[in-house]
Amino acid sequence: MSIKVLVVDDSSFFRRRVSEIINADPMLEVVGTASNGREAVDQVRRLRPQVVTMDIEMPQMNGIEAVREIMRTNPVPVLMFSSLTYEGARSTLEALEAGAADFLPKRFEDIANDRANAIALLQQRVKAIASRRCLATPRPTPSPVPRSTAGAGRTITQPSTQFASARPVAKPAVSEVGAPRLPSRPSGKGYKLLAIGTSTGGPVALQKILTQLPADFPLPIVLVQHMPAAFTPAFAQRLDSLCKINVKEAQGGEILKPGCAYLAPGGKQMLIDGSNRAAKLTIREGGEQLNYKPSVDVTFGSAARIFRGDVLGVILTGMGADGREGSRMLKREGAHIWAQDEASCVVYGMPQAVAAEQISLYSIPLDKMADCILKEVGRR
Repeated sequence: MSIKVLVVDDSSFFRRRVSEIINADPMLEVVGTASNGREAVDQVRRLRPQVVTMDIEMPQMNGIEAVREIMRTNPVPVLMFSSLTYEGARSTLEALEAGAADFLPKRFEDIANDRANAIALLQQRVKAIASRRCLATPRPTPSPVPRSTAGAGRTITQPSTQFASARPVAKPAVSEVGAPRLPSRPSGKGYKLLAIGTSTGGPVALQKILTQLPADFPLPIVLVQHMPAAFTPAFAQRLDSLCKINVKEAQGGEILKPGCAYLAPGGKQMLIDGSNRAAKLTIREGGEQLNYKPSVDVTFGSAARIFRGDVLGVILTGMGADGREGSRMLKREGAHIWAQDEASCVVYGMPQAVAAEQISLYSIPLDKMADCILKEVGRR
């Protein structure tokens, strides 16, 4: 059976273009289109698609409002189309908070260098999120509250519960690759770095984890999220406004400091240089030979060179296998690698890649990850 898709955009040209691309894949079928958010909500109820592609800026009801309403009434995975601007990034992050599963740039030339690759990527993304079943649990976003004294002069908003409004239905506790789900007790190992890599579903997962870390978190954190260059500044700022720790887009030459998370800039590679006592960041242009810019493998590999085994590496939800080789390098040096479990992933690709080859020690549900990290580093 083909995957049923609803295409939503106020441009008839874009609706037709996306529909042609989707229908060109024998596994996909466009069952309807809509020109605004209100119509999209009605079509989801009537047609019961398995995936919705959604524009953000539309009349009557915009894409963000439509996602919220769909998640409230008839949850279904939503793939957003976004402009690669700062405002486009902010709107896309709002859509993800509302419950959207993933996003792609609206201009196809921004998706890939080659039109055929762009078409294949769109088809792949639709298929990747199609199996994700959703639960509707939207709630109002809480009001901002003051940070602790460690972050004086700034305010934070507690993490929105809407950010998990499109969670996958829970699956059995036994991992299909045999890894234990949770550490039974802290290992007692000492760490000098927390390294996290993720892709599809990562903005939700990172927010859920980072907002639970205290301002005095004892390690520096490096974050690699597959994301366009226009998005990472807005994403870093959003996380920083929500978290007790400091979060920033990484810059070359910065010395890694405890209680600070450094987000790899989109379109570039983030490496760790210096020594394990005075580690610093190097930002380089992304090489054309690499599929991912930023790449988890690149950052994790550099962490293995500088910190050896004193790293806790975490691989979260995402398509593909980026992070597997970098994690392998870290494990070879004695580092510990954890993976997000399948049931809580938007796409169980990257975590499966490290779990299937027994690189990761545990497969941990997203809602338990922060607590496990805190216990492991002695903060629980």
